[in-house]
Amino acid sequence: MTLAIFDLDNTLLAGDSDHAWNEFLVEEGIVDAETYKHANDQFYQDYINGDLDIFRYLRFALEPLSLHEPQVLEQWRVRFLDHKIRPMLQAKATALLEHHRKQGHTLMIITATNRFVTEPVARVLDIEHLIATNPEIVNGRYTGSVEGIPSFQDGKVTRLLEWLDEHQRTLEGAWFYSDSHNDLPLLKQVTHPVAVDPDPTLAAHAEKHGWDIISLRD
Repeated sequence: MTLAIFDLDNTLLAGDSDHAWNEFLVEEGIVDAETYKHANDQFYQDYINGDLDIFRYLRFALEPLSLHEPQVLEQWRVRFLDHKIRPMLQAKATALLEHHRKQGHTLMIITATNRFVTEPVARVLDIEHLIATNPEIVNGRYTGSVEGIPSFQDGKVTRLLEWLDEHQRTLEGAWFYSDSHNDLPLLKQVTHPVAVDPDPTLAAHAEKHGWDIISLRD
């Protein structure tokens, strides 16, 4: 069965869920506003530039999960979904997902953003299969560390190949939609790479190689 794979941030969503979660922590007074916002913005710029140190960023992003009880985190996540994520949903993205469903394709999100943030987003979008960066959990609490390989850049390819092996699937005829040049390693692996509202580097690559370029922005 054909896979239709989607990046999440700035692809299916009109914004970045990871950056928005950190903004939410600042706005709620959960973290120190000045230092945390500065670091959050710098890491986001590093991502845009293609210079992100993913493990350094994850130490920053996952630390707040380790400092609070799971029940409290879940309450915050519900508010975050309503206040930050729902305004990022796009009608054209919903229509694209439905287009692939009608063709009988298997839908998947693959994202560098951690599973705590993205799991409820996948549920809202009614996408069963999610490959995300996994925060480590020990005795029911987040440790602040990452478990396994982050699904970022080449790590997306590695994690997807593991999933394919586990589910006895292939990439034959697969689609992958993304906005970011950070996803070029995976875009180059699929039959149908699609640049979605792409950054300049991805746009240039897509044009050079004759890839489809689309917009999902409403």
